[in-house]
Amino acid sequence: MSAMHSSHGGSRGTSAGASRSSAHNRFLIKLTVISTLGGLLFGYDTGVISGALLYMKDDLNLTTFSEAVVVSSLLFPGAAFGALLGGKLADKLGRKGSLLVCAGLFLVGALICATAPNVGVMTAGRILLGFGVGAAAVTCPLYLAEMAPAERRGRMVTINELMIVTGQFLAFAMNALLDALIKDPHVWRWMLSVAIIPAVGLFVGMFFLPESPRWYAVRGRFDETRHVLGLSRDPAEASEEYNVITQHAKRDVSEDKGAALRDLRAFPWMRRILFIGCGLAAVQQATGINTVNYYAPTILESTGLGASASLILTITVGVVAIVGTILGIVLIGRINRRPLLLTGFTGVAAGHAVLALSFLLPESGFRSYLILAAMLIVVFFVQTFIGTLVWLLLSEIFPMTIRGFAMGIAVFVLWTVNAAISFAFPPLVATLGATLTFGLFAVVNVGSLTFVKKFAPETRGRSLEELEDDFRTHHPANFVHEAPVGVHGG
Repeated sequence: MSAMHSSHGGSRGTSAGASRSSAHNRFLIKLTVISTLGGLLFGYDTGVISGALLYMKDDLNLTTFSEAVVVSSLLFPGAAFGALLGGKLADKLGRKGSLLVCAGLFLVGALICATAPNVGVMTAGRILLGFGVGAAAVTCPLYLAEMAPAERRGRMVTINELMIVTGQFLAFAMNALLDALIKDPHVWRWMLSVAIIPAVGLFVGMFFLPESPRWYAVRGRFDETRHVLGLSRDPAEASEEYNVITQHAKRDVSEDKGAALRDLRAFPWMRRILFIGCGLAAVQQATGINTVNYYAPTILESTGLGASASLILTITVGVVAIVGTILGIVLIGRINRRPLLLTGFTGVAAGHAVLALSFLLPESGFRSYLILAAMLIVVFFVQTFIGTLVWLLLSEIFPMTIRGFAMGIAVFVLWTVNAAISFAFPPLVATLGATLTFGLFAVVNVGSLTFVKKFAPETRGRSLEELEDDFRTHHPANFVHEAPVGVHGG
């Protein structure tokens, strides 16, 4: 059945995409733009701290330890437990309800951070923002994956990653702009308060979007399922997809144990998929991308550049991330997922090796720019081949009945690894030196390459239900590693 569905799914996606009406396209664009404001906030709130730190240090009397706490508290416990919260909310309240909660968290968290009088209040605000970041990181990709037609799923989900890196770029650019315009040691408060604007946009915008049809289906609300599918598919395609979704929903509800943890205990195939999802989440963060995102100005300043020059040059990190993500979105529509991932980890390992060797050179302007270039290599390969792909795979691989919960667990792992690396990075550099630290990242990414080659499935060109059928009936060593023949689109 799985093979039959796969080939059918590929041809269906091609013809449906060609015949989709302008009204359906407008709906999909509106849905993508509004829901991915969560990704924009995710990016802004994680990126803005890199520049704000340069001024916040004196204003809040930060020590090396309290600086690390302020940076990492958004990630852990914030985003890590926010992911678990988001997974539970996405299953309980629906994808739409969870995103409304995220918007509220972003808004309140930004207000607290911008007005924080001391390190304690700042840390509390960062943790609250982290809850929003973690919950949005779970819910946005899930919502897009479940709303998207099969042939557009790859590109729609990865728009969220584009919004994340756009948010980071906006943070870097806003930091440099406000630094130039506002000659005031309290400028960091303006940097942090900008996030209030998209938070309001997300909160208002979500009232104009529907709930996921798949979430409706597993709750037996089939009329709503049919209605939502009709907003973005022509009648024939909507009817066909409705039949598949409701059939799978009835099977899942009749077979499952009624709770995600009981399902995971009962079904070994679900545990295997969760293991692969957690592994993909861990290797994405083990690229070391966030050492660049969070510490780029600090790293550049340590090479002899001034604070303002470091802030301006950090904008190039944001530009490369955006260009890489756009290229990644284009490639996802044309090339299978697995080859892209394997290319990415090869390039990242090479980038860290160059970065490690760069620090052996004597201090000079050339060395500073070589270090920047090596950081940009890492950013390019992560954003083009890994960042987009891992978020996409996580939104695709989990079975419907535990999708929110499992995504929450995987993203919890992602943020925990992110926080551990971000927290450990300054002490590691101080203890081992930059060369050995970045050399270690190179070795770790070779290990990540091995994991992906062995376990990552190929998901392109198949519906979420077809993927679930494959995972139910095959061991990970025998997952489908090629897209169906003749597939066009993501």
